[in-house]
Amino acid sequence: MKKVAVVMGSDSDLSTMQPCMDRLHAFGVPVSARIISAHRTPKTAEAFASNAEKEGFGVVIAAAGKAAHLAGVLAAYTTLPVIGVPIKTSMMGGLDSLLSMVQMPKGIPVACVAVDGADNAAILAVQILALSDPELASRLTQFKSDMAKEVAAKDDKLQEDM
Repeated sequence: MKKVAVVMGSDSDLSTMQPCMDRLHAFGVPVSARIISAHRTPKTAEAFASNAEKEGFGVVIAAAGKAAHLAGVLAAYTTLPVIGVPIKTSMMGGLDSLLSMVQMPKGIPVACVAVDGADNAAILAVQILALSDPELASRLTQFKSDMAKEVAAKDDKLQEDM
């Protein structure tokens, strides 16, 4: 099975990204986490992204705040899908991060989830990997079914309580 790289621009992003890694582990997807700064360690970012496919990765998830160029820089050096997770900031509440990720130039796409949307980034990565992994696709189908059952149970309880 292909691995997923979870790359954070700072160690302060770890608490936001932990649910992403937990979700990937729950699906049985191998995860590798790194702290790489697009601005402070650009050569490391280039080397990592350039070698990601050779290292067995199938998807890269990149989390960053403020200028949030990490996802775009990684996407520039790989043909793998890159999913951006904009991190909430104190100045603009994450809007700055979001715009840095979604306003990519033509030819360098970055998929982007909600601000602090780490869990959805993991699920999207699983959906991408499941395209070529029937066992993972089956686990994803079960996950979606379990979510629907959970909502239905909550609705049933609400109806009983009313």
